[in-house]
Amino acid sequence: MPQSPPPARYIAHLDMDAFYASVELLRYPELRGKPVVIGGGSAHRPEESVDARTGRVMRRFHRLEDYRGRGVITTCTYEARALGLRSAQPMMKAAALAPQAYVLPADFTQYRAYSRRFKEAVRALAPAVEDRGIDEIYIDLTELVAGADAREDADVQWQRARAVAQQLKDAVRAATGLSCSIAVTPNKLLSKIASELDKPDGLTLVAMADLPERIWPLPAARINGIGPKASARLAALGVTTIGELAACPPQWLVEHFGRSHGAWMHEAAHGRDARPVVTYSEPRSISRETTFDRDLSARHDRAALAGILDELCAGVAADLTRKGYAARTLGVKLRFDDFRTVTRDHTVPIAVADAAAIRAAAGTCLTRVEFSRRIRLLGVRATGLVPAGDAARDANVPVALPLFA
Repeated sequence: MPQSPPPARYIAHLDMDAFYASVELLRYPELRGKPVVIGGGSAHRPEESVDARTGRVMRRFHRLEDYRGRGVITTCTYEARALGLRSAQPMMKAAALAPQAYVLPADFTQYRAYSRRFKEAVRALAPAVEDRGIDEIYIDLTELVAGADAREDADVQWQRARAVAQQLKDAVRAATGLSCSIAVTPNKLLSKIASELDKPDGLTLVAMADLPERIWPLPAARINGIGPKASARLAALGVTTIGELAACPPQWLVEHFGRSHGAWMHEAAHGRDARPVVTYSEPRSISRETTFDRDLSARHDRAALAGILDELCAGVAADLTRKGYAARTLGVKLRFDDFRTVTRDHTVPIAVADAAAIRAAAGTCLTRVEFSRRIRLLGVRATGLVPAGDAARDANVPVALPLFA
């Protein structure tokens, strides 16, 4: 690693490898090394039988070639990615690319349990953690890495950073049986990029002096914050890599992308990011939603919709309770077969967290929706969150009778 002064901070980004798929492989180890996608419904659970002679449990797994529906891939194994499959890809398109790939339903209860395990294992060693979702976190390692001796050179500190990162990887594997990839750099922006460089099971260190070799050859879109539209505009202007973006004059970027975004692009391309690791933040909302395998009719599929709505409300209630919140505003989201999306919200006089009250409020929202078309997606959302201790628990909130009852 090139010599440079020790950075002011050592920030890690830890990202679990193909998280949902990896959790499923713990349950079904016979699928290791095979292309597997997560995204099927309950009908795609493996079929189990017991061999009468040996007593061994036998499983038959569903394959993509048999999939029918409009779901999308939640995630997939690296073997599936090698065949051109990816997250958010329509399952039917994936079936055309890799018909023999295996398909499993998502089990978010299990994924959340493993998420809690790996985060607890990390916090036991490095408590300065910013939670960024079910499968990734930022960690401020500065106090663990930076020595008290101001004369200590960069190499010593980077060696310590590597040792700490390896300890974190080992702790995650011991707690979950899963691998993760971790990058340590001077800031969050670079660590987010670098954690993808050596996946899976990667351990990557990137100092500012490493930018020309490790970061600048990458596509500009690898910078978190440069989305598809900005990436396309940059490409049209002849800028495709982070290095080419770094070479652009700041004023030129401001002229093409505006004062704020243009200036930020220049800073990001040079690997500069002063954002702190935020160890605690209040959630703004909690939601659950599901896309149906087939469009449902509010009239003819009333019972099925009622059951789905019950499950969504129960899930939101469980999430609120687990996180210690109650909600003042409950809402629903619907997407129809013409892809039109509507949302409706209802504010209750007393913040609630129990499934019955959430279900009743969702029903009130649904009375304000015109059901002239079939439904392809249904969701429930809780906003206006307050600590549960500050809210009286009262399920008898005056609301209208729920639709789909």
